[in-house]
Amino acid sequence: MKLVKSLLLGSAAGLIAVGGAQAADLPVKAKAVEYVKICSLYGAGFYYIPGTDTCIKLGGYLRAEVGLNTNSIYGIENGSPGGAKNRLSNYYTMRAREDLNIDTRTATEYGVVRTFFDATFSWTTGGYIGTGSATGATAYSSTIAGSTTLNPSDGGTSGGSLGVYYAFIQFAGFTMGKAVSQFDAPWTNYPGNNIDSLVGGSGTVTGVNQFSYTADFGQGVTASFSAEDRAAYYDAGNINLTGATAAGLVGGSYGSNGIGGTRSPNLVGMVRVDQAWGLFQASVAAHDNHVGYYGATELTGHPDDKWGWAVQLALSIKNIPTGAGDVINIQGVYTDGATRYNFQNLAGSTYSIYGDTGAFGAYQSLGIASAPDTVYTTGSSQESVKTWGFRGAYTHNWDPYWNTAIYGAYAHAGFGSLGKAAICANMVGLLGLTGTCDPNFNVGQVGLITRWTPVKNLTFSADLNWTRIDQKYSGLIAAPAIAGTAKPAAVYEMKDQDSFTLLLRAQRNW
Repeated sequence: MKLVKSLLLGSAAGLIAVGGAQAADLPVKAKAVEYVKICSLYGAGFYYIPGTDTCIKLGGYLRAEVGLNTNSIYGIENGSPGGAKNRLSNYYTMRAREDLNIDTRTATEYGVVRTFFDATFSWTTGGYIGTGSATGATAYSSTIAGSTTLNPSDGGTSGGSLGVYYAFIQFAGFTMGKAVSQFDAPWTNYPGNNIDSLVGGSGTVTGVNQFSYTADFGQGVTASFSAEDRAAYYDAGNINLTGATAAGLVGGSYGSNGIGGTRSPNLVGMVRVDQAWGLFQASVAAHDNHVGYYGATELTGHPDDKWGWAVQLALSIKNIPTGAGDVINIQGVYTDGATRYNFQNLAGSTYSIYGDTGAFGAYQSLGIASAPDTVYTTGSSQESVKTWGFRGAYTHNWDPYWNTAIYGAYAHAGFGSLGKAAICANMVGLLGLTGTCDPNFNVGQVGLITRWTPVKNLTFSADLNWTRIDQKYSGLIAAPAIAGTAKPAAVYEMKDQDSFTLLLRAQRNW
């Protein structure tokens, strides 16, 4: 790989030199291209860009993987069509991905200027969704959340997708651009797992736009303040419960989403202590819930903004007696009107999963749950949804080639009096719920992952995950037909649901 990097860097330098020669007057002889030299200032893998005092490092990985019992490869069986658990649901989803990152650093009188860019190129198995036609036809869908189709004209069958994870500048303590949130624990979504969908904490593994400042007080103590983009990553929804429909309720949506335009970024503060024994981190965040209008026009009015907040504690313990390199990572979080700091973006906060039933007269069972940031009805103020959760993992190294981690997560979401009353009125009025109505719910997750690294930077892993949706509804509902999951209009039993997924991966880092 060193030879490949040298060739890439040499080629880039040659192109730069050619461009310079074309721009110069013809009689002037172009300078010879300098050989690529190793830069030892910032660790292994850096080289000087020829003719400059800037050091560059290329890196990345090639990954091939398959997720069993999921339509989103890293997620659980949920939504449409994964949660249907029928002939439209994927038994497997495959992905091939190449990651490329570019790290540059330059020493200046103000300190090091750093730029970092990381992008992924992926091809992922698509899925099939019901079209609702009389013939029962299905349509191919290659849409992957958070990605851009490079060649949409062919349905994604050869074009694949591009994802930009990180693109930021660091200078004099400032971080500007798309980077991991300052709120996150250092392991983001992964205390010991590979699967993306753990609840119980914040996680912006794909980065979030921000303007941050980090102060280093020495002895491993740092503190950060950050203004971070709320859109896309941190909006769990501001739901107008007056807009509920029967089909929406069955899909886990309690109403119409009334999110307005951006007004204030999320404001984040963090303090961290890094020591030989591990680390401790405390994070706080404020989130502005800004809603549009009650109805279709400005004349319908709107609720006032409502600020939400979140607090998180994270702890990592190293050098434990069970073995060299073993580690315990744990974190806990509480949110009030800022749900995404618990039900993080890649986990989601809305569930709709079908299963078996033993109830007389019922076709199947169904579990639904949703935790937006706030809820309201037409004419009312916003009411925040409160959540708490935790997650963690213990990783044990059997030898230099094998390690195993056991991990788990848990999260609770609770509604206030306005939310409960309006949601239950809709559940009874639109679906005819016959039993207990309580929109509060819990999500529990446990998993086991084993990794084998036969040679340096080549790892094979198997990650088995169990997720249980503990919803508080009971009794029967009369649900309409749902085209996207091919579910008929029928009576369904409201019941807790389970999801089992297995993620198999081969990854070569370079």
